[in-house]
Amino acid sequence: MTTDRDLARWRLRSQLLAAPVADAETVVRTLLGVQAENPSQSAWAVATRTASPSREDLDAALAEGRVIRTHVLRPTWHYVHADDLRWLLQVTAPRVIPVAVQQLRPLVERMTRLTDVVTSMLATTPDRTRSEVASGLAERDESLSSFELMLFLAHLELHGIVCGGVPRDGEHTYALLDDRVPAAAPRDRDEALAELAARYLSSHGPATERDLSYWATLTLTDARRGIAGAAGRLDSFEHDGRTFWHAPGESPASVAPSGGAPDAHLLQVLDEMYRGYQDSRWVIDADGLVGRGRETAIGMALVDAQFVAAMRRRIGTREVAFELRPYRALRADEVAALEAEATAYGRYLDLDARVELRAG
Repeated sequence: MTTDRDLARWRLRSQLLAAPVADAETVVRTLLGVQAENPSQSAWAVATRTASPSREDLDAALAEGRVIRTHVLRPTWHYVHADDLRWLLQVTAPRVIPVAVQQLRPLVERMTRLTDVVTSMLATTPDRTRSEVASGLAERDESLSSFELMLFLAHLELHGIVCGGVPRDGEHTYALLDDRVPAAAPRDRDEALAELAARYLSSHGPATERDLSYWATLTLTDARRGIAGAAGRLDSFEHDGRTFWHAPGESPASVAPSGGAPDAHLLQVLDEMYRGYQDSRWVIDADGLVGRGRETAIGMALVDAQFVAAMRRRIGTREVAFELRPYRALRADEVAALEAEATAYGRYLDLDARVELRAG
């Protein structure tokens, strides 16, 4: 019988946390999209899924345009592979754009002028930071508030006009999409929906149609169309009154715990292991230890694919401290596994690392 714990362990592997790959580009291509609202935290989300976590790995992929950080899938940033960006925008942006449009109504009469100014600037000098775009607009008497500019640039990203450029000293920049991403013929919508369903459910599975609908801002009808179109590339089973879809040839038995040291992970709540689902998100809390209300922690500690503590990361000049507030008593081997993960995280940041256990 499949349990929530089985599903959570399975996801560790499908999401590459228990089966790391060679490099950041492969992570992003495999997962199709990695939420990237916070650059520092999302960089670890990618790196921890590689065999040898390195900051230079993702930096190079972004600089060379193999991976793009832009608004797509939902009204927030994601890392996506350049080969996937255009068709993902084609199939998901129509439902995401209205979210931004509602907040841009005061700028409606200026939208054409603003777009012309920004595209002209980026055509002349690409890879501009947001503050540089703001200065360029002000010089042309088209000033925007910080909030308005953030929404407007997201609007241009969702319309496939601009996208993330070459980062500068770790800061996000903007460039014209046509300068960063090779042109590609539009995909048939049913073909695109099938590709999206197959790749999301393979890389995030087992997951439900409602998880897919949430993740890509699709109607439930379109999520079902995508799954139907990808039927030959997916398997499914029933659990807890729902159908869960996944890559063929896998089963809960193949992801049972090994009996060695427990698998531990220190992740932000924006990580795909949490944010990649809505309908079945809480398989990582099979015992119901975590309140289902508003999120109070910015990070999570997982052991054997289960949520065991809230986590907060503090970075100093010489060390990174991981403050953990357990939801239950932790065994010595679980603490040791979390300390080993903290050490790996610290090595990635070129800092010493320590774990602090605090009362919940």
